[in-house]
Amino acid sequence: MRLQGLPTDIRRQIIEARGQRRWGQRELGAAVGLPQPHISAIESGEIVPRFDTLLDIVRVLDLDLLLVPRSLVPAVQSLIRAQKEPDSPEKSLYATDEEESAPRKKNRDEF
Repeated sequence: MRLQGLPTDIRRQIIEARGQRRWGQRELGAAVGLPQPHISAIESGEIVPRFDTLLDIVRVLDLDLLLVPRSLVPAVQSLIRAQKEPDSPEKSLYATDEEESAPRKKNRDEF
């Protein structure tokens, strides 16, 4: 079975990470050595980049690819959501000692 395009979630994350850097497709392309139309085609799912190209794109966006057993995908997704939500009671996997010892803000539902 051959991919017709990158999975929607991966494309969405690339677009989101590019936006957080305030980069257009042209800036991302320049950072990885690709023309803007090629970045557009990757983000729209028209083409599937080579693996090394995908690695270049995600790494320049300060992301990485990770192989996770399917049974652990929900747990990993939960950790990612928690990291994006600053008031989450879940601690970051890479929390510093200071972050771990800092008092956590209580929810209004907590007593």
